[in-house]
Amino acid sequence: MDGMIRELSFEEIPECVKVIRAAFKTVADEFGFTEENAPRFTAYAMCDDRLKYQFAEEHKPMYVYILNGKVVGYYSLALLENDEVELNNLSVLPEVRHRGIGQKLLEDCMERVKAMGMKKLKLGIVDENVRLRKWYESFGIKHVSSVKYDFFPFTCGYMEADIDEA
Repeated sequence: MDGMIRELSFEEIPECVKVIRAAFKTVADEFGFTEENAPRFTAYAMCDDRLKYQFAEEHKPMYVYILNGKVVGYYSLALLENDEVELNNLSVLPEVRHRGIGQKLLEDCMERVKAMGMKKLKLGIVDENVRLRKWYESFGIKHVSSVKYDFFPFTCGYMEADIDEA
């Protein structure tokens, strides 16, 4: 399986939205999130306009995994203060999971973040998703806190890694 990771082009935004929504929908289905009980969850909240805004106005670095000419994976970065960066919406289409694409995207992210001179990578997950938490931990990313928000039917887990150590 040969794929490539590159920067997202503006024209690919609708395709990326489909990837993000499909990937997060499997989590929603697994944990019982619906548009009614979790309208802000990524599977329901992500739309073309939001991604276009992040691309054109916020200038978030965004990357895609291309396989056979099609976008099958995605992630973006949010540059924070204190040489920190947040990984957002790491997504792989469900039909191509378990082929190492997520790992390649995460490794690409770590390399890019290190090249930017950033010191810390942060990310958030559904805390109840133990499988995903263990996956991130296998790359040296540590769980640092959990927060329960009223607007989500789940607990948000926050993870981070010191780039030099990950």
